[in-house]
Amino acid sequence: MAVETVDVGQAAPVKLSRKQLAWRAAREIPDGSYVNLGIGIPTQCADHLPEDREIVLHSENGILGFGPRPPEGEEDPDLVNAGKQPITMSPGGSYFVHSEAFAMIRGGHIDIAMLGAFQVSGSGDLANWTTDNPTFPPGVGGAMDLAAGAKQVWVMTDHVTRKGEPKIVNKCSYPLTSAGCVKRVFTDLAVIDVTEAGLVVREMVPGMTLEALQELTEPTLTAAPDCKELVAPDL
Repeated sequence: MAVETVDVGQAAPVKLSRKQLAWRAAREIPDGSYVNLGIGIPTQCADHLPEDREIVLHSENGILGFGPRPPEGEEDPDLVNAGKQPITMSPGGSYFVHSEAFAMIRGGHIDIAMLGAFQVSGSGDLANWTTDNPTFPPGVGGAMDLAAGAKQVWVMTDHVTRKGEPKIVNKCSYPLTSAGCVKRVFTDLAVIDVTEAGLVVREMVPGMTLEALQELTEPTLTAAPDCKELVAPDL
């Protein structure tokens, strides 16, 4: 049965800022989840976690139970995330040797890994560690472990590159981090689920249409029956 395109208005779409993108992804994390925040946009989710949920943040450099960035001037140089950004500790939080952090990942104890991406394929393949650009050094970090060991992988990324090329592609042209691991993609234009039936659009920013989004995306998109506007606060 055909799904009708959701009418989200005629105004030109306004992309989410990185803070708004982090806010939207953070809203989706279930209560009681153990979550790893990857380097880049995902780290900003720590600043936007819902206050009515207990979400335990994990970092592969050896931290469990950290919180948002500290106020300026109150940074502790010994408390940083995997991206070397200052963090705070939540009540009950702990830190330990990084091998134990990887044991948590490889043991399947992380509910959600939120990662950045250079490319995501229509079947959920993830490429996020190198672009083969000699001026941009590759950095695997813990991405391969997280992609293989986390119960779910969510990607946070711009919908297109700076050149306007799709980042959600039929087949990744960059070396894969892991195959078929991505379950959900949060972009600055939409929220998209990776399903066995293909890519399903759950939300789009105001002014965006499925047709316009499809022009920026290689794989075929389908709108969810309850597809709605992605409205974020002014952050």
